[in-house]
Amino acid sequence: MPQLLSVLEFHSTNDQHQPVMEALDLIQTYTGSKQRFYGSEDTVPLDGVVPKEWQEPLLEPDTKGQPRVNRINYEMHTLHALRERVRCKEIWVSGAQRYRNPDDDLPADFAAQRLPYYQALNKPVDPDTFITGLQHQMQQALQTLDVGMPHNPSVKILQRPQGWIRVAKMERHPDPPNLAGLKAEITRRWPLTGLLDVLKETDLRVGFTQHFTGTGMRSALDDETLQRRLLLCLFGLGSNTGLKRVCATPPGEQYHDLLYVRRRYLHPDALRNAIAEVVNAIFRSRASHIWGEGTTACASDAKQFGAWDQNLLTEWHMRYGGRGVMIYWHVEKHATCIYSQLKTCSSSEVAFMLEGLLRHGTEMEVEKNYVDTGGQSEVGFAFCHLLGFHLLPRLKGIHRQKLYRPIAGQADAYPHLQTILERPIRWDLIRQQYDQMIKYATALRLGTADAETILKRFTRSQFQHPTYRAIVELGKAIKTVFLCQYLHEEALRHEINDGLQVVENWNSANDFIFFGKGGEIATNRFEDQELAMLSLHLLQISLVYINTLMIQQVLADRGWLERMAPDDLRALTPLIYAHINPYGRFELDMRKRLHLEAA
Repeated sequence: MPQLLSVLEFHSTNDQHQPVMEALDLIQTYTGSKQRFYGSEDTVPLDGVVPKEWQEPLLEPDTKGQPRVNRINYEMHTLHALRERVRCKEIWVSGAQRYRNPDDDLPADFAAQRLPYYQALNKPVDPDTFITGLQHQMQQALQTLDVGMPHNPSVKILQRPQGWIRVAKMERHPDPPNLAGLKAEITRRWPLTGLLDVLKETDLRVGFTQHFTGTGMRSALDDETLQRRLLLCLFGLGSNTGLKRVCATPPGEQYHDLLYVRRRYLHPDALRNAIAEVVNAIFRSRASHIWGEGTTACASDAKQFGAWDQNLLTEWHMRYGGRGVMIYWHVEKHATCIYSQLKTCSSSEVAFMLEGLLRHGTEMEVEKNYVDTGGQSEVGFAFCHLLGFHLLPRLKGIHRQKLYRPIAGQADAYPHLQTILERPIRWDLIRQQYDQMIKYATALRLGTADAETILKRFTRSQFQHPTYRAIVELGKAIKTVFLCQYLHEEALRHEINDGLQVVENWNSANDFIFFGKGGEIATNRFEDQELAMLSLHLLQISLVYINTLMIQQVLADRGWLERMAPDDLRALTPLIYAHINPYGRFELDMRKRLHLEAA
């Protein structure tokens, strides 16, 4: 640790954090020393470095009975304080990327291009106009909920000391009558279709392997050989069976040839371009009379995958148990995953939700996003509103939610909501920091900094950023409008639940495709873990593409299309795999024997 601290150069422009900077200088002074205590002539800063409750236990008597500061304990407190401030960028590191100067995260030309940036976000330049519009939305949403509450059979507000929202369970949709028959027909027409054949057919129709270019100036491989080896590599990584298994069947490729292609041609950018190519092909090939018009809504959720733990990414999951990593998916209404990201188990899902909405790179125009409780927060509501998205979460603790008043001085307004109403929104904070909030939203839109880096600066700690406080107030206002709509409209609750069921179905298919090595990512390199994730995404999205064509071919028969009821079309999904054989071919010939010596 002393060697690392000697290399890194820390900076801070806030005088509030100067005690931590002085503590770092003191630690550097004693590098290599074997003294147990700091000298009596040293100035050891405690306030701002060591919490109040730990300052007294930190002092220990030396051999003469004089109170001295224990070096080891003080260094631990200093490093902990440094971590908290580096995380929110109150202290930043020269030459770093993620922990660089926070001013570099924002667009440098914002002052000169202020009006175009406001227009790109479709937000008014005047903060009072922005605030007036929000107040009107809150008043209208609260009034609608309050008037309809006595006639709302599904939602009740219990008169408990702090209020209690009770929402009735949604009724189950009727089982589609003809969907099982459609799946059986697909299995009859295309029995035991190989998963590798699905990947091959997708490439022959879409041509996604054109995005894989070598790192060198020229290639000695012909196009046909390169295409075959690329498909084998993608299948071996996407199914987690590995390259050795996919080249074991004669006449197969040599392992070292596949390893060469994997190292030279497979990289994350090429895989993301290939995924976007297949996703766009799905959108173009859909028949509107079967799937409906194009959707602008997607759902996002994460799933845990087991992984080797000798790296900085793998963590133990507190909820699901076991060591591993999380893959965060963005899946649209008809089971087409538009974006995937690798994340740690403890990192916030809100940042990855925003990143996927902004960087998916497909032809889909996302307007609404369904998330579970972990994918939403007040900061997430605020940034989604500034960026033009509607965040629609399914809240687990709906009974604890509160609504905020739009205007002060109206204590008797909304009589049916009194027990769940909180204080008015602090509009003065939003007015003061409005320009800064637009600046951070512009940084997210342009990609000058990723969402996780920006959201980490707005961490919940005692050193709250002033813009963070304003963003939280904005999030409270947007969340209040959403909660009013969520409680008033049962159709919205059904829409959110149906959208999240699609991403749950996508997660269930992961185990079917990513079956090798017990579903565990068997590598400690982040680059290899990311390649495995993206290969799985490409393999699964290829299955969705081929299934879309199969379903449309069956329903091209007028007899089948006339049998499809509205419930069948509502529940129709291209993510089916009863007709798929992911493992390979099984040939049983009773006449062949193994060449073994007689017992």
